[in-house]
Amino acid sequence: MPDLAESWETPDPTTYIFHLREGLVFSDGAPLTADDVVFTYQSLLDPELAAPSRALYSPITKVEALDARTVKFTLEAPFAPLLSYLDLGIMPKALAESGTDLALNPVGAGPMKLVKWSRGSEIVLTANDKFWRGAPTVTDLTLKVIGDNSARAQAFEAGDLDVIQSPLSPQDIQRLAADARFGNVAMPGLGVTYVNFNTKDALLSDPAMRRAFGMLIDQDTIVCDIYQGVDEVTHSVLLPSSWAYDSTISQPTFDVEGAVKAFNDLGWSDTNSDGILDKDGKPLEVVIATHSEDPNRVQTLEYMQAVFETAGIKAVPKINDWATFSTNYVQKGEHQIALLGWLNIVDPDRLLYSTLSTGGSNNWGGYSNPEVDALLNAGRENLDRGKRAEAYQGAAKILAQDLPYYIVSAQGYQLFHAKDLPVTVQATPRGYMRGLIGLND
Repeated sequence: MPDLAESWETPDPTTYIFHLREGLVFSDGAPLTADDVVFTYQSLLDPELAAPSRALYSPITKVEALDARTVKFTLEAPFAPLLSYLDLGIMPKALAESGTDLALNPVGAGPMKLVKWSRGSEIVLTANDKFWRGAPTVTDLTLKVIGDNSARAQAFEAGDLDVIQSPLSPQDIQRLAADARFGNVAMPGLGVTYVNFNTKDALLSDPAMRRAFGMLIDQDTIVCDIYQGVDEVTHSVLLPSSWAYDSTISQPTFDVEGAVKAFNDLGWSDTNSDGILDKDGKPLEVVIATHSEDPNRVQTLEYMQAVFETAGIKAVPKINDWATFSTNYVQKGEHQIALLGWLNIVDPDRLLYSTLSTGGSNNWGGYSNPEVDALLNAGRENLDRGKRAEAYQGAAKILAQDLPYYIVSAQGYQLFHAKDLPVTVQATPRGYMRGLIGLND
């Protein structure tokens, strides 16, 4: 949907020309022009800046301003997901080049503008009367930072918050849904909960070992009991809501006896009758990790530990705060088995390319398969959706056997709001980003 760009055309498969709306300005009153768009995307693509999402835009070879309201994108090859990714907020070039720290003092072109930011506590926004659609009817907005799911729900029930949304604990969701004081929205989300196997780890480098561990993940109990049906059991890297989904593709399913046999076939057996499988005198031991902010993931990890141990595996839990778990552990490739999630999967490419292609910027488990690489590139470059689906289905079949990821569930999305607050959620649960393309959600 048009946002900052009111229209665009593609004269050929590797050229996109965007026409900005007339009279666009940033919230500080400075004009927003094609130069700002060029600066934003050139910064994103600069390898020295190492933007985490750079891989999503790597087919872009050139961004140039044809005039103050016209931007031309040139691609090295056709890039089917491009429009899905152009919801990126535009930076004011003049402020960035003058040394303004836009991370701490953001200036944008959206419906709200920053008033105050108390880090770790709250963000206070007010209506932007320079917004191209006109000032929003919500004049003041405070975003409270409450890291714990249950504490967030309790604050909402106490009347301290007007709106809360996923992630929320299932027990809180059921209670809030039954409370007549609140309105709610529930729909399939654009995320997965998954287990990341570190394929660079000596114990997990063999796909057969990863498949054996996969057979110890009891999806039904995790999704139906721990998550109380909020999420949906699914069996591949393709979301059930995706146009690329194929229900015939399946990763290994829960089978403790089958897992033990698989470990036995790989040389692991309980030779000393102590209840732990061993090989060459070494016990089968693995570290399983997640973060502390989601109590249901902690419970899932504890349940996984119990199941692993019934199969003769010594499972050592590792639970840290999100920053320690994510930035200082998983993203450094120091994990063995980690339970976490991916969100904002607007296209199969978003989940798969940077995470599971060889050398991908988010490929924390070090997975590499040239055949998968070729299929993921084909999925990017083919503009025919049917052929794209074939490519992603081909990759998903291989990934279901190689198992660098074990998909536990497709996430659900929930939002609760005070009854006197009008809330509309359309299409998909994503924020409305101020980019060239708008996803009017």
